[in-house]
Amino acid sequence: MDSDKLLGEFLRARRAVTTPAQAGFLHAGSRRTPGLRREEVAMLAGVSTSYYIRLEQGRERRPSYQVLGALARVLCLDADAVDYLYTLAHPWAQARVPSAQVEQVSPSLLQLLNRWRHIPALVIGRRLDVLATNPLIEAVYEGMTHLDNCLRMIYLCPGAADYYPDWEKAAHSKTAQLRAALATDPHDPYLHGLVEELSTHSEEFRRAWARHDVQIRSNEVKEFRHPKLGDLTFTWEVLTVSGTSQQLVVLASEPGSPSEAAMRTLADTVTRDNSHRVSPVHS
Repeated sequence: MDSDKLLGEFLRARRAVTTPAQAGFLHAGSRRTPGLRREEVAMLAGVSTSYYIRLEQGRERRPSYQVLGALARVLCLDADAVDYLYTLAHPWAQARVPSAQVEQVSPSLLQLLNRWRHIPALVIGRRLDVLATNPLIEAVYEGMTHLDNCLRMIYLCPGAADYYPDWEKAAHSKTAQLRAALATDPHDPYLHGLVEELSTHSEEFRRAWARHDVQIRSNEVKEFRHPKLGDLTFTWEVLTVSGTSQQLVVLASEPGSPSEAAMRTLADTVTRDNSHRVSPVHS
């Protein structure tokens, strides 16, 4: 993957999924493809067609902030996608973490996880690696494989499609988060290797990756289909770990809900199993 071409690839992908109606063309007429034409994007953004073509071809990689803002408006980008666009165009302006740095979870955070016997929780790193888990969340993900990385689990685990009631939504969300992670460190060989691995083994990933969707990990509702407990619903609470690029993720169930009752049952089972303990997984 050529990181110098990411800006052009992103613009081309988003142009292809932006309809004329979204851009304000009420009478676009019939066309072979549903997206906008290059000259339409250029006209609406206030730049020449030749300049916009150079952007998509990767021959012009440092557009001004004014041009980026206009393109974001024309392509109907949301806040996460706008941040990603600016990162691609001006990567030196972004805070970066050295690619070679090994992520480690602090002993105090590991102890905290271990004390949460009735709350499933984990720590995710900047590359979407699962760096640490507590016993209860290990039980929540019972039967799943490739648990070292969020993307590898959702695309390479044979049971993932059954575990997620809306697998496509969950997979596309993680793919968009990987796209954002790559923008903050475009020369990280680990991330490029992950993209190549997933592209090789998953046609679904290749299709999702080609969309260039971008999403920052945030609080959201998650639904799982546990092999023993049935359907579970959690609020996925994401907390940034101070002084790191790591995030503490806590799965909270609604008070009085079937999911909360299932977690109490599961926690009692886990507590009786003395073999469970928190163990960090280094990227």
